Amino acid sequence: MDFAFSEEQEQLRGFAREFLAARYDDGRLAEIADSATGVDAEVWPRLAEMGWLDAELTFLDQAVLFEETGHRPLPAPYLSTVALALPALDDETAKRVAEGTLRATLAWAEPNRPQGLLDPVAASVSDGRLTGSKVLVPDGAAAGLFVVVAAEGLYAVDAEDAVVTPRTTLDGTRRVADVRFSGTPARLLAAGEEARALLGRIRDRAYAALALEGVGVAQRSLDLLVSYAKERTQFGKPIGVYQAVSHKASNVYVRLQEARSLAYWAAWCVSSDDEMARQACLAAKSLAGEAAVFACESAIQGHGGIGFTWEHVLHRYYKRAQWIAAFDGPARSQRAEVAAFLLD
Repeated sequence: MDFAFSEEQEQLRGFAREFLAARYDDGRLAEIADSATGVDAEVWPRLAEMGWLDAELTFLDQAVLFEETGHRPLPAPYLSTVALALPALDDETAKRVAEGTLRATLAWAEPNRPQGLLDPVAASVSDGRLTGSKVLVPDGAAAGLFVVVAAEGLYAVDAEDAVVTPRTTLDGTRRVADVRFSGTPARLLAAGEEARALLGRIRDRAYAALALEGVGVAQRSLDLLVSYAKERTQFGKPIGVYQAVSHKASNVYVRLQEARSLAYWAAWCVSSDDEMARQACLAAKSLAGEAAVFACESAIQGHGGIGFTWEHVLHRYYKRAQWIAAFDGPARSQRAEVAAFLLD
């Protein structure tokens, strides 16, 4: 069993890191995060040109990109489209995504109800028309198509036929929206047990993708901390020689490697459709989300006063880390499911 990425995938990683670093330096990222939409409207066709949206990519190919879009946040609905919506789309619609003409997302959570990805919903379809309300829809205001979870199955709904209300979130580059459907035309994608099984696979993919993003966030936070510890001097020495700082970096490194191992395992399981995929993705998401938050907090503390300022980029990563950790419930929820697997 080989968990290593191929030479081509490592080349893809290098290209992605160069592209994202050149396009989104700290100033540009802050500008987009604080803008009206939080989205780089011009990057989507570019992603299509580079092949990042191709349905032919394996999940291991995508894993490299998810990690790099955590290391340098991509202000576009990449996760929402590729991890949440694309697995449910038919070939014709997936082709529109690959061409860069369509952005999509998944709408599942509803107000005043349990909001897990696999929880029952009240939205329903009658005679091809959908009625219901969804909240916390990732990138809802940027999507052109919704994959909607209804009582009868999964349905595709054009965004122009729905009422979309953008909402602000902690992470300015990954916002959410409330979406209301009132007798809205809906096209069936999957029904009954097929829909539930598909939704389970989507959740696995999302957890693995977010774990990989978390690894990227943690790595970038560690990079910033180590770089600062080498440059900043106190009492005539770099602050990295003092244990109060060096131990923070060491602890982050250990947590990061644990999270990376689980995230890569989850990615391999999803790509191979392994029977352990569900457990791997639950474990990876729970650990990587917390590791990313821990890494950001440690890096902020290691930077001292400058780390707490609005001008420094670290708070952008801290917000992304908290978004990842909170997605579909806290880490204890995923650990409880892992425990159930072990005890059954």
